[in-house]
Amino acid sequence: MRLLILGGTHHVGRAAVEAALARGHDVTTVTRGTSGSPARGADARYADRRDARAFADALAGETWDAVLDTWSDEPSVVRDSARLLADRVSHYGYVSSRSVYAWPLVPGADESAPVVDGDPDATTADDYGAAKRGAELAVLDAFGDRALLARAGLVIGPYEVVGRLPWWLRRVAAGGDVLAPGPGERPLQYVDGRDLAGWMLDRAETAGRGGEGGGTYNVVSPPGHTTTRELLESCLAVTVADATLVWVPAEVLLEEGVTGWVDLPIWVPPTGELAGLHDGDTSAAHAAGLRCRPVQETIADTWTWLRAEGPTASPHPERQPAGIDAETEARILARVRG
Repeated sequence: MRLLILGGTHHVGRAAVEAALARGHDVTTVTRGTSGSPARGADARYADRRDARAFADALAGETWDAVLDTWSDEPSVVRDSARLLADRVSHYGYVSSRSVYAWPLVPGADESAPVVDGDPDATTADDYGAAKRGAELAVLDAFGDRALLARAGLVIGPYEVVGRLPWWLRRVAAGGDVLAPGPGERPLQYVDGRDLAGWMLDRAETAGRGGEGGGTYNVVSPPGHTTTRELLESCLAVTVADATLVWVPAEVLLEEGVTGWVDLPIWVPPTGELAGLHDGDTSAAHAAGLRCRPVQETIADTWTWLRAEGPTASPHPERQPAGIDAETEARILARVRG
């Protein structure tokens, strides 16, 4: 298969490039060249997608069997790309987000849940959910049922640029008493970026064989794929850190103004408007072949990547940094110790 990947140096794009090359596909990437180079073996091309002429020149009038697009900013960029490729590519896979659903997310909701308004012509991305929805509409307008909308949830694993799992690994590796947000058995729902990328490639290959490769899916693990305790104990195991998990009840965290997600990455309280982030219906994607590897493998591989790439594995400068500050953590730990 001849595959065009828009992006490809970090996060899901990098995972997709590596997986596609391993499967023997002919891979072309288009990036700005600001986040490193794609994997060796890819036909790497460089252009800023906001410059429509430069992007068109980089594609040079060629055709591909499928495209995978990881864009997360203004929808108009996706609109222009989809229109340009509509007659030159058979299948368009877009990495979207469950953020397109109306807030708050309803626990147990599937792909039929209400979505936010989106504008495919929008030239800003101030509202992440609206921007992703606008991009979805742009892809659907150009590709119709040839479009795959992969509504990812929490994406972790090697190459993660938001810094959620890396924050926990580095915090645990630093040692000492580590604030562990309770309850420990809180079910978590996420997707390893490599599993997301691999599933999207599966769908593109299915489309290339004349099968059904399009559609809209929540692409995340089943609810309860792991728990907060299992995730943090796995971090302890792989880092071999001299650290102790100190479990803090959710109600104490809320009293201290800790809401989760950003200040305590991955975790959210078991009740309240954030609860649905770890309780979405993903049965359609799993029926369509999505398989999620064990959390221990994701954590071990992420730790290996962090140690191998060091400072270059820091969160992307365009992403919001994650993690509670040391002073707040110490204050809460002192409170629970009495």
